[in-house]
Amino acid sequence: MRKRWYILFVARDAEGQLRKIPIPVHYLYVFLVGALIGMFTISGMAGSYARMVWKVERFNELRAEKDQIKRNYSQLERVSKEKDVQVASLGSIAGEVSAIYGLKNDSRLLPTNDTIQPGQYQASLDTLYALRGSAITGAASLGMQDPGRHLASLADWSKLADAPSLWPVEGRLTSSFGERVDPFNGEGAFHSGIDISVPYGTPIHAAADGVVTFAEFSSGYGRLIHIDHGHGVTSGYGHLSGFAISPGQHVKRGQIIGYVGTTGRATSPHLHYEVRIQNVPVNPHKYLRNTLSQVAEHPAS
Repeated sequence: MRKRWYILFVARDAEGQLRKIPIPVHYLYVFLVGALIGMFTISGMAGSYARMVWKVERFNELRAEKDQIKRNYSQLERVSKEKDVQVASLGSIAGEVSAIYGLKNDSRLLPTNDTIQPGQYQASLDTLYALRGSAITGAASLGMQDPGRHLASLADWSKLADAPSLWPVEGRLTSSFGERVDPFNGEGAFHSGIDISVPYGTPIHAAADGVVTFAEFSSGYGRLIHIDHGHGVTSGYGHLSGFAISPGQHVKRGQIIGYVGTTGRATSPHLHYEVRIQNVPVNPHKYLRNTLSQVAEHPAS
C-alpha cells in the first residue's frame, strides 16, 4: 500500500486545545515550483529592463556623437567657404592693384570658378598679402581716382556708373576690410566689409540706385539688407534695428533704407557695410567718395 506523507501544522485554538492541520507534501512541491518560476520570471524581467536601459543609454550616446559630428562638419564647411571667399576676394584685390600699378597679371592671383590648388595658393600667398596691403592702405584708391590710368587698366569698372559711392552713414570707421581679430573669440578672422560707428537709430542711406533683393534677419548679420546695383555689383547693410524698405522695392541713391542697431553679432551700435562683385567681397572703402551733404551741395558730382 502506497505511503502518504503530510506536513503537520500544530496550532492552539481559543479554548487551549491543540489542533493539527495536515497538508500533503505534494502541495509543498507545487508551492516551491511556483516560487521558482516566479523568481525566474522576475529575474528575466529585471535582465530585460537592464538591457533596455543600456540600449537607451547607448542610443543617446550615438545620437549625441552624431549631432557633434554634424556640428563639426557644419563648422568645417563654414570655415572652408569663408576661406574660399577670402581667397577669391584677395585675388580680386590683387588683380585690381596689379592693373593700377602696371604689374603683369598672374592667372594664379585672379578669381576663377575653378578649384584653387594647394600649390597655387601657397606660391601666391605672399604676393596676395602685399597687393592687398597696398589696396587697403589707400594706394589702390588713389590709382583708381586717376581717370587716365583708371580707364586704361580697368575698363570694366568704368562702365559701373551706378557704383555704390555714397557713404550710407557718416561716422567713425572702427573696423576695416580684410584680416582682423574677431571681437567675440579673439581669433583671427576675415572681415568682409567695414564697420562704421554711429548712434543707435541713425538713418541708413542707399549707396546707389538699385533693387532690394533681401531684407530679413540673417544670423550673425542680424537684420540685413542687400541691394543689387546691376553689373554684378551689390551692397549689404547689417546689424540694423529696423527696415524702411521691403524686398523687390527699387531705391534711389541717398534714400533711407533702414536704421542702425545692434542685431546679430554686434558689440555696439554700428553699420556693417559690404560691397560684392559677382558675390565676392571687395574693399568697399575705395568706392566711398561722397557723403549725403556733399551730394546735396553738388548734385552733379
